Amino acid sequence: MLTVSLHGIKIHAPHGLYPEEHILGNAFEIDVDLWLPDAQPWPFADYVLIQKVVADIFNQPGQLLETFTYNIHTALKETFPVAEKIKVCVRKLNPPMPGEVKFAQVCYTPDTTAP
Repeated sequence: MLTVSLHGIKIHAPHGLYPEEHILGNAFEIDVDLWLPDAQPWPFADYVLIQKVVADIFNQPGQLLETFTYNIHTALKETFPVAEKIKVCVRKLNPPMPGEVKFAQVCYTPDTTAP
């Protein structure tokens, strides 16, 4: 199986749960992994399309990392239907909260063995 990954996609967007996040915005970092089947010809996943899917989702309104993660996964599955497995991780860098927190992260990889 071939794994195609695009990690560290950086996006600044006005998303978050709190009103000030919609004004100031937040820095986000996204990782995507696509598992493609062994096949001839060798499978291909365009990195530019992966980044575009992520950017398009972040251009839509939203608040929760969970929602962005799920929506990116769904859009990638539509864009790359041959993918056997897709993992998406979305991080909000330096989330606005007391103390020092490097990032908050949500990852989604559906169980492909479920019926």
